[in-house]
Amino acid sequence: MQVNRLFEIIYILLDKKMLTAQELAERLCVSRRTVYRDIDVLSLAGIPVYTEKGKGGGISLLPDFVLNKSILSETEQNEILSALQGLSGVKTDETDGVLKKLSTIFNKHTVPWLEVDFTDWGYANGYAFNRFKAAILEKRIAEFDYYSSYGEMTRRRIEPIQLWFKSRAWYIKAFCLIRQDMRLFKLTRVRNLTVTNEHFGERDLLAKPPDPGVPGPAEHRKQDVTLRLKIAPEMTHRVYDDYYDEIVERQQDGSFVVSITWPEDEWVYGYLLSFGEYIEVLEPEHIRGIIKEKAEKMLELYCKSTPKPPV
Repeated sequence: MQVNRLFEIIYILLDKKMLTAQELAERLCVSRRTVYRDIDVLSLAGIPVYTEKGKGGGISLLPDFVLNKSILSETEQNEILSALQGLSGVKTDETDGVLKKLSTIFNKHTVPWLEVDFTDWGYANGYAFNRFKAAILEKRIAEFDYYSSYGEMTRRRIEPIQLWFKSRAWYIKAFCLIRQDMRLFKLTRVRNLTVTNEHFGERDLLAKPPDPGVPGPAEHRKQDVTLRLKIAPEMTHRVYDDYYDEIVERQQDGSFVVSITWPEDEWVYGYLLSFGEYIEVLEPEHIRGIIKEKAEKMLELYCKSTPKPPV
């Protein structure tokens, strides 16, 4: 496209300062006549490009020219460069190259004011992320084994739509060809991922939100439950990490009472148990009973004779 070629000419001239029409033609894989037509278009658009005839001459831009004087304001430049720095957190291969080009075009030195890293301390999901990214951009069907929170494995075949970062984890929003509906899959539970050569067409896939009950089959999904939790002062850091102020009541003894609604499942029980002795379920009563039963089973397990280490 001519517009892309025009921007490429500006970038080349900013980087190389001066080139002949023949050199530009070879770089752009076009004729010299096309180069001269493009130079005329740039001149009419107000870009200060000029030519010098004779030995040592060529095509160049005025020495003090930067692209922002013609197209983007100072604020707009900074916003674009800042956004690209933020994108580096998702480890896209193209980001550094684009950032370097635009920094040159804007005649700016980028300041590394932001560092974003979405990866977990212990689990690397970059492989799945990059494969899904390619599948989304190229509109290719993906296949993989998926493990639910209940340990059930199903083979999935999807039209991937969007990578989504939610609550400390990456997910893939997709139209599941097996379930014939929108679904949400956690990247850490994806195994044996293959991006096929089959392409899919356009769908209004983001109009309908994914089913929030995706972690398990329909028969496993439970109703929401509202919990009242008393959390000891020793877990203050987790209170500030996990909850927003509106649902937290600070008590005189330094403890916290938290009221929160979650879908009731094994994740909730495990989350509560992760606080150890520093949490008490105040309500509802049936959750108190479940946690008590699980704690008793844990105690029974540890009260057994200590197994001898393997030789």
